[in-house]
Amino acid sequence: MKRKNSPKLSEIPKKIEDDSIRLNKYISNSGVCSRREADTLIAAGKVKVNGAIITELGHKIDLTDIVMVDNKIIKPQNFVYILLNKPSGYITTTKDPEERKTVMELVSSATKERVYPVGRLDRNTSGLLILTNDGDLTNHLTHPSKGIAKIYAVTLDKPLTKADFLKITNGIELEDGLAEIDDLAYTDPNDKKQVGVKIHSGKNRIIRRIFKAVDYDVVKLDRVMFGLLTKKDLPRGKWRFLTSQEVGKLKR
Repeated sequence: MKRKNSPKLSEIPKKIEDDSIRLNKYISNSGVCSRREADTLIAAGKVKVNGAIITELGHKIDLTDIVMVDNKIIKPQNFVYILLNKPSGYITTTKDPEERKTVMELVSSATKERVYPVGRLDRNTSGLLILTNDGDLTNHLTHPSKGIAKIYAVTLDKPLTKADFLKITNGIELEDGLAEIDDLAYTDPNDKKQVGVKIHSGKNRIIRRIFKAVDYDVVKLDRVMFGLLTKKDLPRGKWRFLTSQEVGKLKR
């Protein structure tokens, strides 16, 4: 009897992937919050699937299921990633009760999705700012343990002395703890008021407070790098979408 040949691997039908997804990821993809925060909502009994309260972490659902958070139906969003070169004079928030200009005005034509600033730049600080509706990425970029580096161009009210230069590089004690930087350098050999600062901390107004602690006022502050992102070919007040490669690098 002639032996029947076994089928080649390429001829074996592949198993069709199901459309199931973890509940916390579905909530995050809907722009409600990060996956970690979604787990908290699930454990607290604030999430329903097809009318039933789900408290099991790791629970999987189908994309056709109806999911509610705090009795409101949610749906996955299309993720949007925007890089803005923020001008001075704009508030980094979605709304301002005093009706001052916000960064949302600068990206109003970018998308119909609701996006949010990642972290903050104060009103008088310019430079790179990411806006997105991806809660997981926002949590990743703002969590202190991730160590996302930022580089700032700083203009001081007077030349930075060598003694104060060394004080800052050794760490400055502030009211909320020790403020440490990664690097400090003079950026213009003929003007000691111009310095560059590399830092991981995302504490509020941290650069201004560091220099204030050694009796300097920051006249101008510009974030020139955020992780691997730069301001190249992005004029002040303009925005662009991040590429999939850039998003991938930020997530890693």
